[in-house]
Amino acid sequence: MQVTRRRRRAEKGPSGLLGRRLSRRIPLLTTGTTALALVATGAAFAQTHQFGTDQVGQTTRQGQVVSSDQYIAPYGERLVVDNGKIMSSSVSPDGTHLAASLTDGGSALSIVDLKSWKVQQLVGTAATSNPRLTSNSVGQEGPTYSPDGSQLWLGQTDGYTRFAVNPDGSVTSPTSVPIAADGAKHALVGEPVFSPDSSTVYSAVNGQNRVVAIDAATGVVRQSWAVGNAPRDMVRVGDKLYVSNEGGRPAQPGDTTINSYNTQVPADPVTAATTTGTVSVIDLAKPDTAVTSIKVGLHPTALYAKNGALFVTNTATNDVSVVNTATDKVVQTIATRPWPEASVGYEPDAVTLTDDGHLLVTLGRADAVAVYRYKSPQEPVSYIGLLPTDYFPAEIAADGDQVLVSNTRGIDARRPTTSAGHGTHDTTSSLQRFTLPGDNVVRAQTAKVFRQNGWTHGSVEQTKGKSKAKPVPVPQRLGDPSTIKHVFLLVKENRTYDQVLGDVPQGNGDPSLTQFGENVTPNQHALAKQFGLYDNTYDIGTNSAEGHNWLMQADDPEYTESSAGEYARSYDTEDDALGHQRTGFIWTGAQAAGKSVRDFGEFQQFLTKPSGASWQNLYCDSKNMDATGQDTAYTLDSSSPIPSLNDVSVHGFPKFDTSVPDVYRYQIWKRDFEKNGPADLNMFWLSSDHTGGPANAAAQVADNDLATGKIVDEISHSKYWKDSAIFVVEDDSQAGLDHVDGHRAPIQIISPWARHGIVDSRYYTQITTIRTIEQILGIHPMNQKDSAASPMSAVFTRHPDYTPFTALPNRTSLTDGLKTPPSCGLDTPAPQNPNAAAVPSAKVPAEKQALADQWAKWKSKQRLTGPHAVPDFANPAQMNHFTWYETHGWTKPYPGEKKIFAPDDVPGAYIPSSESDG
Repeated sequence: MQVTRRRRRAEKGPSGLLGRRLSRRIPLLTTGTTALALVATGAAFAQTHQFGTDQVGQTTRQGQVVSSDQYIAPYGERLVVDNGKIMSSSVSPDGTHLAASLTDGGSALSIVDLKSWKVQQLVGTAATSNPRLTSNSVGQEGPTYSPDGSQLWLGQTDGYTRFAVNPDGSVTSPTSVPIAADGAKHALVGEPVFSPDSSTVYSAVNGQNRVVAIDAATGVVRQSWAVGNAPRDMVRVGDKLYVSNEGGRPAQPGDTTINSYNTQVPADPVTAATTTGTVSVIDLAKPDTAVTSIKVGLHPTALYAKNGALFVTNTATNDVSVVNTATDKVVQTIATRPWPEASVGYEPDAVTLTDDGHLLVTLGRADAVAVYRYKSPQEPVSYIGLLPTDYFPAEIAADGDQVLVSNTRGIDARRPTTSAGHGTHDTTSSLQRFTLPGDNVVRAQTAKVFRQNGWTHGSVEQTKGKSKAKPVPVPQRLGDPSTIKHVFLLVKENRTYDQVLGDVPQGNGDPSLTQFGENVTPNQHALAKQFGLYDNTYDIGTNSAEGHNWLMQADDPEYTESSAGEYARSYDTEDDALGHQRTGFIWTGAQAAGKSVRDFGEFQQFLTKPSGASWQNLYCDSKNMDATGQDTAYTLDSSSPIPSLNDVSVHGFPKFDTSVPDVYRYQIWKRDFEKNGPADLNMFWLSSDHTGGPANAAAQVADNDLATGKIVDEISHSKYWKDSAIFVVEDDSQAGLDHVDGHRAPIQIISPWARHGIVDSRYYTQITTIRTIEQILGIHPMNQKDSAASPMSAVFTRHPDYTPFTALPNRTSLTDGLKTPPSCGLDTPAPQNPNAAAVPSAKVPAEKQALADQWAKWKSKQRLTGPHAVPDFANPAQMNHFTWYETHGWTKPYPGEKKIFAPDDVPGAYIPSSESDG
């Protein structure tokens, strides 16, 4: 068998929309309840409203709820792997074991006994690993067995780790097979392929755009071939090596290009997505001859060869190229777009062919395997249907009619822990096996896949010609008028619902997990009271690399998903063409719809600051700007490598850098707003609540809260308020615990047209938020995810309440925790609410000072400040513990633990940082 690439629970009521309590209209000062009816949505809207008040982790008649607008209920038998995400896998030549590369769980490799259907061995950097590795980094492809099964090669950042395979299937004797970095370019190896006698290993060196031949015994590189951009998967057919180049061909004179790992690749200047896809062909019988190339679809990932055909999954064009290996010509292209409403976003990423002629293709973002009848390379396939999988299938193997699937995210972030809540890094994966069923069963399961994804007919309807519809907040058809003209999307960093709003008694919160309650975030609490509390809303991504993509692209493209084991090529993909979908971003969609866009820091990559622009000086500068109305005394420049975004950016508004206070960002925005007014779509990155800057955690979240309140105050007291809507979201919720699910995050929808004073417990996600913005502004959805999403129509009313919001002063000192006070003096906060949890003291108890000093030293190395600051660079387990200790005055252990740890002793500190896994 050959694998190829590609604690509270809501009450379970009757399935279906009408059988559920949808929301509670509860004034936050009382305990009374009034029913809130769902606004009729019509056939034009999709069916993610089918979730009702289901919560992530619940199992319903549709399946288990995950955080990506999907139910999962895999066909066949499931094995949950509670050791992180499976990046790639392969089956041993004798079919008895599966080797899987892992990330986000403290191990790099898992060996699964397929007979006992259990994890047999875990290998990584943890002290309990045997054998033990020095790094948990893993590449997009592999691990791979030698033909005789005696060796296993695991791809890592700068080469491979070679293991000997024991008779019982376990691995031992790890040996490094290094491939040197080429300047700043690490090897970042892809798939290894063995010669028939196992004496030579051919390696796709992804980071250096080449393939090398390695002496398997000595590790010496014998030969090197230049191929396309980002070679990834590889397969041998006779004397030919086929290599999938995810970034397409090398750039040629006259091409428009975008950067990817210090290489300029052909790309579209608007969408910043790659425009070519190729498969390189190396003739091993004539190794000195020129490498040839086959044009295929965009982002070719998995390769599989059988019976004279090479199958290539093209994740960005959502199809499979079939190459006749006798002629090296593409003879047919198979569409993998099962839902007619959207042409992209399914992300085929693995393929195999059964002996009886069934072609099986995993659709990563649809949680399904597509099944086709196949006869020969030239004869068109016939589509049969879909089989449901777990969350993000990424590998598939077939032995006769027995099928084995590896699912990268398994059952979502539901790994059992000792903590009192869930976190996004409690990741799982899963294996799934089944006997391939008959066509009738496949067709019946297809309907199930459609239901689980919310795919319905007429989900995206657009008005033809000039609309005569009456304006409503959320129009039924794209192009119909909305009462809302100006949308503001404020993106924050990393907080769970319970961390911020768990102390609000009217919501489904856990106060024991609340770190930034009312006295730290008075504005966020007041906004929830006035404009509504949403306690069942989820961020999808595990970290910033994923979260900002979900907000800007309504997807985390397969490239970013499959890079999570390393992230050395790119973390945030703002400066990497491989991380961009070909249908563009929300701002390009707005521009295509004739709407104006203005960006304040969101999805920016570069920041320059003058040497004097310290946190303290920018804080004092913001106070001076507020008092005098003067412009800033400092010239900061934030920019994007994506031309279509850079052109609409306010460059003086700084991107992520925790040494820039958000009250400074507010002042920069305020001057632009008062001078130029708003655009139709206004995007912000307010990142102080990431924490880790010069001030302590509570002070930074209070700074973020004050800036948010002031922005809302300014808009709501302006002439634009009557037709504005403000969406305040987190990019992800990875930096804390939540008793429902780690993906649950605070969201606020602020508008005269928003229903005020409600508590809404409907299931919402980042995708439904983006679809709502699209529907308001007439932006065509970007892919199948936002096409299927139901706009949040029930959040809005046709009877506006124009009462403005007045920002509350901060009750936590914004200068708490500073080692050096600002020249303008320490901040004096407003009195605290005595009925809310007190702000933690910034003073460290004497007996904990030595421990706090260790953490201060750790913090100084986490790239949290300065022009090269990286969101989520710090190890998440360590960062979350550090923040918890700060917000509890260094007196209370992290939930589920009995002591306060030093940085290196934190359980889970072996989880890689954003350099290899944010």
